[in-house]
This record gives sequence, C-alpha cells and structure tokens, in this order.
Amino acid sequence: MSRFARARRTFFIEEPEFGSGTDPCFHTVVCEKTNVRVVTPHLPESARDGEISRILRTLLHDFLEQQGIVDYVAWFYTPMALRFADSIHPSLTVYDCMDELSLFRGAPADLCDAEQRLLERADLVFTGGASLFEAKRMRHPAVYAFPSAVDVPHFFQARSCDPFHEEQRNMPRPRLGYAGVIDERLDLDLIDRLASQRPQWQIVMLGPVVKIDPSTLPRRQNLHWLGMKDYRDLPKYFAGWEVGLLPFAMNDATKFISPTKTPEYLSAGLRVVSTPIRDVVRPYGELGFVRIGSNADEFIAACDQSLTTGRDAQSAAIDQFLRTVSWDETWQSMDNLIRKRLTSRNRKATVPESSLMRAPGQEPLHV
Repeated sequence: MSRFARARRTFFIEEPEFGSGTDPCFHTVVCEKTNVRVVTPHLPESARDGEISRILRTLLHDFLEQQGIVDYVAWFYTPMALRFADSIHPSLTVYDCMDELSLFRGAPADLCDAEQRLLERADLVFTGGASLFEAKRMRHPAVYAFPSAVDVPHFFQARSCDPFHEEQRNMPRPRLGYAGVIDERLDLDLIDRLASQRPQWQIVMLGPVVKIDPSTLPRRQNLHWLGMKDYRDLPKYFAGWEVGLLPFAMNDATKFISPTKTPEYLSAGLRVVSTPIRDVVRPYGELGFVRIGSNADEFIAACDQSLTTGRDAQSAAIDQFLRTVSWDETWQSMDNLIRKRLTSRNRKATVPESSLMRAPGQEPLHV
C-alpha cells in the first residue's frame, strides 16, 4: 500500500470527531512515511444521525471539488460509508470486505441493505479471507480473496531486539501473549482458565477494550491487561513472549475472521496457539505452523506443547510461506486487478488517484 500511496494522491477519510462550537470541516494531515492524506471530519457536537450524513455528504463533495479530484478510485471498507458517499461518481469502486460486520455486536440495522447497495455499485470485491470469499462470491461477479497479509520486516525485528521491554522487564517467564482488539470476539472464559490452570505462566494482553464492559475481564495475578500499544512497538513486546495466542470465541462475530495476528506472530518467531478459527486452521493449522485447541483443555495442552517444542523444525517452511503473504505482494495483486478492470473499460492504464472511504465504528487498516 505504501508504494501506491507514494505514487498517487491517496486520501483516507476517517470517522468524524465532534466538538462544541465546531464548524463542519475536513482536517487533513499528511503521513510523512506513506504520503497518505488522512482526512478527519470535524463536526459540531450537536449533530444527529441524519444531519451527520447530510453534513458529511456536503463536505465530501466540496472536498473533491477543491482538490480537483475527478478521475479516482473509491475504496470502501464498510457499506455504512454509503450514508454520505452515495452520490459520488468514481471511475472505479472497490469494496474491501474485511469482516462480516453485520454479525458484530451493535451492528447498524441497515447494514445488510447498505452492503447490497454497495455490491451493486462495486466493480471489484476483495475479501479479508477464504471464508468471507466463500460467503460473498455468489453475490458479485468479481470477488477475490486476500487473506491477512503482514509487514514481515517489521515483525521480524522481534527475533533480534531486546526482549526486556520496560513493561515486561520484571515479569517471570514463560510469557504467552495476545495483541489486538479486546471485544466480543475473545473467549474470556478460556483466557481465565488458561491463567488459573497455569499460574506459573504470565498471560499478556495488549489492545483496547471495545464494546464490552471492562469489569467483565478476568483478573488474576498472572494476567496482565496492558492496554493499547503503538503498532511500532509491537515487535518489542513480542520479543519477550514464547507463545502468541489467538484465544477467539467460536461465535457469529468470529465466523468469518482472518486474524492478521497469525502471520505477525509467525514473522516475530513465536510459536502460535489458536482456537479453531476456520481461516487459521486453513492453511496455518493444516501446514503445522499453528497448534489448534478446540476447547479449553486442548488449548492449554497446545500451549504446553508449544513451550516444550522448538520452532527450528518449521522455521524455514514458515519463513518461505510468509514471503507469499506480504503487504507488497497483496497490494500488487490488487493493483493488477484494478488496472485490468480500468483497461477493460477502454480507460488509460494508469490508475487514478484514490479516495479511501471509512465510516464511524470501523477499525483502521494497518498498512
């Protein structure tokens, strides 16, 4: 994605921020590393749902005109962006379906209708995993699966950097950790049993608590809820772990997920244990790269095995596989599909500048 951003003007429209006495406007910050222009709508605190969409629609049209954006790709991460982007006219529309958002807690009532409208508008549909591909492929003629990719060099740093990060410096070992959003997708009972049945293990949990009551999180002396961390610092935490955990609940919200943490843990050199999430079992479990536990006893046993078994036997095979799931490889494949579709419309082969749409409540994509 970074190559794409450097070559073309790329705008990422964030969820709005609200403030008292705020006049509606778009505030733009340019990322020095990627050259992506992050556009944050600033709206008055008094704005209500219907009014929010109307204001955003006006701001978006004014912004496109002011920037001279005429020939562009509109890239949607969520159908809810159609609430304010339903009247734009891009040269090509991409629907990047990263999750089955309709199954998430608190999903908007009109999300399924909005997705159908977006599928009717989209030229290309990308899915964040094989399970999502199977769920969407009969609903659109051009659906392509792109399972979670990874910035291999970034996480590879964990193999050589100082394993004594300040927050973990005085923690006993072994350490088993999870990094990601802490919400209804996690199996809190499993995490509690893991900590209670193996009190000699330190269970490190990184990430923001979202959509669940923090008071419901299990509390034990060897269970550490450290909160949200900067993406840049994750390798430093991973360097101090023996095992990367994917303790997901088996529910509607996890039915179609393809956890990005799987290849990130593996890039960091960690052994990995997961519940039987379909897109983890296939391919990572089938290849022997990840141990799978279908219940609490199996999950804990898989962690026991991981702590007593070295990674060396699979290391070369894992690293070879990771080279096929890099962000650069993923973006190149997406870019080729976009160019091919534009060319098939008798347009010039160069890709127009891109406007990336995101609506409130959708997690940002790490690029």
